[in-house]
Amino acid sequence: MNSKIPGLHHVTAIASDPQRNLDFYVALLGLRFVKRTVNFDDPGSYHFYFGDNRGTPGTILTFFAWPGARRGIRGTGQVEATAFAISPDSLGYWLERLKQHHVTAERTSTRFGEEVIRLIDPDGVLIELIGSSSHRGFEPWPESPVAAEHALRGFHSVSAALEGYERTARLLTESFGYRLIDESGDRFRFASPDESAPGRIIDLLCQPDTAMGRVAAGSVHHIAFRAKDQAEQLQWRGHLVDLGCDVTPVIDRTYFHSIYFREPGGVLFEIATEPPGFTLDEKLEELGTHLRLPPWMEPARSQIEQILPPIQVPDKS
Repeated sequence: MNSKIPGLHHVTAIASDPQRNLDFYVALLGLRFVKRTVNFDDPGSYHFYFGDNRGTPGTILTFFAWPGARRGIRGTGQVEATAFAISPDSLGYWLERLKQHHVTAERTSTRFGEEVIRLIDPDGVLIELIGSSSHRGFEPWPESPVAAEHALRGFHSVSAALEGYERTARLLTESFGYRLIDESGDRFRFASPDESAPGRIIDLLCQPDTAMGRVAAGSVHHIAFRAKDQAEQLQWRGHLVDLGCDVTPVIDRTYFHSIYFREPGGVLFEIATEPPGFTLDEKLEELGTHLRLPPWMEPARSQIEQILPPIQVPDKS
């Protein structure tokens, strides 16, 4: 493969209560509700997308909302933490904001020279806010309850817990074009060569004495990397098949096209196209305001709307 992976496209996790999920990520963390749609494989449940003003790839955190879902179990073969970049000057602001909203957060020891705040969302998803001076592509949401200077600036990184990290490291370096840039204890940091890309870092945590995790509510379901278009995505699919990976056919997710495979450590990886994006079926100023369904589900809209629980998008506060 001549092409390299520049970084993350999105991270998808599992929530239980959809309203509580909305309130946390919009009203507290200040992300924009970019798209309300349904899980295409389970249309009786929501699929929420949160991100910057236009849902720029590398800023998008998405959730399958399954009311009553059981809680997952942390362990290997899954993403341990999803980290957003913030200004290094905003750590005090965020510690105070989280305290005011009764969210337990801790300022951990410095990681590779950067300050880290760790918190857990209402379902148990581990979120990190990392003070980073890098200026990567993101577009602040003007209506956010969080002032632009303190806004979450897209993904900083994800941390994947693995029984052993070498085969995953080989995939990242020999195929994706990443390189090992730092290590400390059981944490090995890899990054794409594109220093301007949001979400260009993935940390591999080597945890041979930890049991396998169970993905459910409070867990990351999969992480998606970016491909610039469908032609590049098809090249990636062929390359992964040649490596011996079991890769899905290309799946139409309306706002991007996707292929999925499990990396050697068991984490579900996706490669998603950057186009067509979230303004495909809504104007920029209207993102997230209406339930959007793919064309093949429109005939069942009335039945789907009756099944979905009512939600209220938080007002700016």
